[in-house]
Amino acid sequence: MSISCALLFGFTRVPATHATEGISDATATLAMHHISPDTRATKLHAYLESHNSPLASESGHFIAEADRLGLDWRLVAAIAGVESTYGKQIPNGSYNAWGWGIPTGATWGIAFGDWKGGITTVSEGLKYNYIDKGAVTINQMGRMYAASPAWSWKVRYFIDQITEFMPNSPSLLSVTI
Repeated sequence: MSISCALLFGFTRVPATHATEGISDATATLAMHHISPDTRATKLHAYLESHNSPLASESGHFIAEADRLGLDWRLVAAIAGVESTYGKQIPNGSYNAWGWGIPTGATWGIAFGDWKGGITTVSEGLKYNYIDKGAVTINQMGRMYAASPAWSWKVRYFIDQITEFMPNSPSLLSVTI
């Protein structure tokens, strides 16, 4: 399984083994090289699930798109928190949790075919239309993204909430051996 596939589905790779250098017979010892599991998708999934978000099942896609485009892995989810209470308050059938292409005061705008399409479009839009054009801070993005001057601090608030989130279930806690 490739690392990108592992990130997408939240699986961890089996540790690689190899013979200690210089010894190649049957008495060679094996050295384990642990690849630290990426717990971001697990954490984001648990966080979104704690908010009863329909976006929870797409946690791996949030991470994959953020990594592909060099974005903060929490940014697109945090914007969904501000714009739609994590996808719970959207135009019916739009899969648009980000207010993307919905002008202030309008009740409808761009619709996506599914959550993955929305995550990809918004992630690419932030990268190509904001960051690549010089809006590299949340405040700079906010001046372009939203009419409300409160947008930036709300996004920062949700990024901090995701960062500080601790899952209640012991099965969601990461263990490194």
